[in-house]
Amino acid sequence: ARALTPQTAETDAIRFLVGTQSLRYDNQIHIIDFDDENNIINKNVLLHQVGEIWHISTSPADKGVLATCYNKTSDSKVMTCAAVWRMPKELESGSHESPDDSSSNTQTLELLCHLDNTAHGNMACVMWEPMGDGKKIISLADNNILLWDLQESSAKAVLSSSAALEGKGQLKFTSGRWSPHHNCTQIATANDTTVRGWDTRSMRQIYCIENAHGQLVRDLDFNPNKQYYLASCGDDCKVKFWDTRNVTEAVKTLEEHSHWVWNVRYNHSHDQLILTGSSDSRVILSNMVSISSEPFGHMVDDDELSDQEDQHQEEK
Repeated sequence: ARALTPQTAETDAIRFLVGTQSLRYDNQIHIIDFDDENNIINKNVLLHQVGEIWHISTSPADKGVLATCYNKTSDSKVMTCAAVWRMPKELESGSHESPDDSSSNTQTLELLCHLDNTAHGNMACVMWEPMGDGKKIISLADNNILLWDLQESSAKAVLSSSAALEGKGQLKFTSGRWSPHHNCTQIATANDTTVRGWDTRSMRQIYCIENAHGQLVRDLDFNPNKQYYLASCGDDCKVKFWDTRNVTEAVKTLEEHSHWVWNVRYNHSHDQLILTGSSDSRVILSNMVSISSEPFGHMVDDDELSDQEDQHQEEK
């Protein structure tokens, strides 16, 4: 598996979707439910019969809908395509079977629509409008940004606008992130060593951080509470934090990893917590108090502490 996403539209359960990458067999999406009261993980399996899954994302509004980017071979060429799917109704609400017997009841995803990329190239990722009704999607295909409208219960995707990277050489997007701020009108993309901001209304570039990293930029994430703050990570082993109003230099740089940093994510409740994953085989949780929305770093509400604990906390 290389593709993993939380199911954010599911507010009652703790649920993740994981996509598999098998060359020989049908691929699958595993619905992982974590029952935190009993400390048990439950799994349901859905068949994804069209190819290895490279990226997976879920609708922010409909917990039964997801999108995948997957490899497809046609005319002895491998293309990465994207599609929107619906999971069977009974799996939307999750189930609490024991993990062992889940293999016997595999079901298949229902295809809602393809995001047609024949003219645009290989799909790198699909991003849903974070606060939206699940009808707006952006996909990155080679050097194109494509904005789609999902119509009539997501059975059709219409390309509403697009933009392309101009320049020399083989320009390709590696990843992107839709900002939850500014009424969801901004996205950030990574290509090569550059991070760019785009306005989704005009599809024009609004900022550009050239040489954001010394090597390829792998991932981006917006601070959920501070609207101009963006984190990036890459093959120079660094994680950098940017204020998009002034992109001449990073606000802060983390150098904890010793190999490529593949992922960076903010904690949605406490934005001082940053999680990074790297091919140095480590996952690191960092506490970036100074650039968070709580610069004094209180992880515990003060009024929850008794006086005795209070002194203890100050000593710490």
